[in-house]
Amino acid sequence: QVQLVESGGGLVQAGGSLRLSCAASGTIFSINDMGWYRQVPGKRRELVATIIRGGFTNYPNSMEGRFTISRDNAKNTTYLQMNSLKPEDTAVYYCVANVQSLPSRGWSYYWGPGTQVTVSS
Repeated sequence: QVQLVESGGGLVQAGGSLRLSCAASGTIFSINDMGWYRQVPGKRRELVATIIRGGFTNYPNSMEGRFTISRDNAKNTTYLQMNSLKPEDTAVYYCVANVQSLPSRGWSYYWGPGTQVTVSS
């Protein structure tokens, strides 16, 4: 099995910064793409950023500039640096990873339980 655990969420004032971390553990042979999504109650889960193993990143236009995704392949960890935070960034942030548990196995997406980010005005 594979587990993802996010950390680093919390309460921050508008204009502040937070750095989220997501560590994958368990039976892992390889991780391809990793990413961050966010969700507020009553709305669809929204893509924040993705990064593939080689380091290529992708952001929706609305996220580019303030958010930076990175990863440490040796630690099976991805990070999300969030700067100039706004109250509308308040959401539960989820980590996702595309994992191959064994060389003979296919790839599966795993999600973390989420971490709350609250930005006060």
